[in-house]
Amino acid sequence: MKILGIDDNTDINELLDTVLNGSGHELIYVKNGTEGLKFIREKKFDIVLLDLAMPEFSGFDVINSLLKEGLLTKQKIILFTASSVLDSEIEELIKKGVHSCIRKPVDLDLLLEKLEQLQV
Repeated sequence: MKILGIDDNTDINELLDTVLNGSGHELIYVKNGTEGLKFIREKKFDIVLLDLAMPEFSGFDVINSLLKEGLLTKQKIILFTASSVLDSEIEELIKKGVHSCIRKPVDLDLLLEKLEQLQV
């Protein structure tokens, strides 16, 4: 699978790079929401792993931009959050078209399970 990771945490990006590329996936990652949104608009990804809490242009901003442009339902997005995002907020995002959410620290087995469920 071709996967885009959007997260400002270098350690998480490097961990995902090792695990996902080592599992036969192709991961490209960026460190901010603005760059991530640009990649989503320009390239085709099977899955987008999106951190909600990033400075300046957050995961919420990415989702809202995709929603306004009619692109949200064309993406399979798994959210990452370490912040105190309420379950009700996550449920709203899922209703809008986000696939699911994984709380940090990321459970790699759960992530791989979700990726397998979404395999195209």
